[in-house]
Amino acid sequence: MMLRDRASAALGMMVEKDVPGEAIVSMAVREDMTNGFAITHGGLVFALADTAFAIACNEDERVTVAAGADITFLKSTRAGQTLTARAVRRSVTGRNGVYDVTVTDETGDVVAEFRGRSLTTNRAAAEHGGTAD
Repeated sequence: MMLRDRASAALGMMVEKDVPGEAIVSMAVREDMTNGFAITHGGLVFALADTAFAIACNEDERVTVAAGADITFLKSTRAGQTLTARAVRRSVTGRNGVYDVTVTDETGDVVAEFRGRSLTTNRAAAEHGGTAD
């Protein structure tokens, strides 16, 4: 999936861990990722967490997509910092899953907490060039 994820690549995200039900993804915050207050744009923190969530919940040949997600921002960050998102499966029942993602900065401080809800489709990833869309 990540081989064709242009958005995550454009943001410079790096996959550090990819195992069924768990993923770690990092991203260096650039100047062009900050908002009018010179802090990291919340949408980009969400994007990082969402990418880790997507990797963690796509465990097999079936396409799994987000059914919903919520985020709580706890600490602001700035350009020059590195953010890391760690996604962990909490529960899967049938085609529905719940995943928690903690985003931290380079000091280990928690920046955000994200909860994603997944839905596994009947589509095979191979039908989509190996990607979930």
